[in-house]
Amino acid sequence: MSNLQFDFEIIHKINELKEIKKEQILELIDEVPRQVIFETASNLRDDKKGKVISFSKKAFFNIINLCRDTCSYCTYKAEPEDTKLSLMDEKTIRELARLAKKYNCTEALFVTGERPEQKYKEAKDWLRKKGFSSTTEYLIHCSEIVLREGVFPHTNAGNLTKNEMKELGKTNVSLGVMLENSSVRLREDGMPHQDAPSKEPVARLNILKNAGELKIPMTTGILVGIGETLEECIQSIYDIKKIHQKYGNIQEIILQNFHPKPKTSMFEHSTPEENYFKMVVALCRMIMPEANIQIPPNLSPDNYNEFLSVGINDWGGISPITSDYVNPEFSWPNIQNVEKKCNNLGFSLNARFPVYPEFIPLINKDLKQRISLIADEKNYVKESYWK
Repeated sequence: MSNLQFDFEIIHKINELKEIKKEQILELIDEVPRQVIFETASNLRDDKKGKVISFSKKAFFNIINLCRDTCSYCTYKAEPEDTKLSLMDEKTIRELARLAKKYNCTEALFVTGERPEQKYKEAKDWLRKKGFSSTTEYLIHCSEIVLREGVFPHTNAGNLTKNEMKELGKTNVSLGVMLENSSVRLREDGMPHQDAPSKEPVARLNILKNAGELKIPMTTGILVGIGETLEECIQSIYDIKKIHQKYGNIQEIILQNFHPKPKTSMFEHSTPEENYFKMVVALCRMIMPEANIQIPPNLSPDNYNEFLSVGINDWGGISPITSDYVNPEFSWPNIQNVEKKCNNLGFSLNARFPVYPEFIPLINKDLKQRISLIADEKNYVKESYWK
């Protein structure tokens, strides 16, 4: 059977069914050549998203990198005595926000460890001296600081409560939490999330549901190559899709490839094989044809442009002024180089806000008005973007 016939069968199944089922995806993997699946995903992206690839120009605010969890692959977490310990005070946050605005960054990415005050007296005392009882209270305060400076906050702080998300939603145009994987097997003894209670899949899925009930645009995604199976990746995507079908608030899916890091228990674990990672990306596009799907370009520095051929339409946040503190060994690519690679493959590159245009209607009225005024002042976008 020719590739054209295979392609026709896949397109027919996707177009004729309201929802392509997990069993049908597994059947396609077994029956259809890999390259045909890749091409189909690319065609779906062209049909649903066109030839425009987006990114968010950001500054990474490494607020507090103490963390109550211990993931077997993570080097973001610091201990109190570490030289890499970050405790950003208001003055430093304000200065970075002003620098971000100078460089025309629209996103202030706020990242913290998981509730460090619950494990570390140092974090609890530091917060108390500033007048805050929790990391989240401090994040709410700092979000107001950067918004007043004209940069839009997007917070990724792990397992937030529904009330915490509601308060952050007053200043954050979007929030983020990585599902990583919905398989409970990865929480078992000897698995990567054994000592990370916040990575309990039910807890992470509940955060996405709570955000949906609050109508908060949400970024989520899965981590590929940490010992999961392809079927577990597929199930994780379906779990995200189910929430989006109910609430319509999943603005973006990040597909992130694992890289082993020194001084972690998974240091000898391999980076996922390239075609396996590409297959996950392509299947995500087939399962959620209209989704915004991104891979971090700095984590595939030698060939990130190749993922344009398997269905992505976004590069996520790229910073001209700060490091990727979660993956400091991987520098952000130069934005001009990213644009050139896109252009060479027939795509245009467009900057976006940390909230996608189609998710603007979810934002509460007061915040929408504030960021509309900022956008108008900076001439970020046309007025019609906010209507």
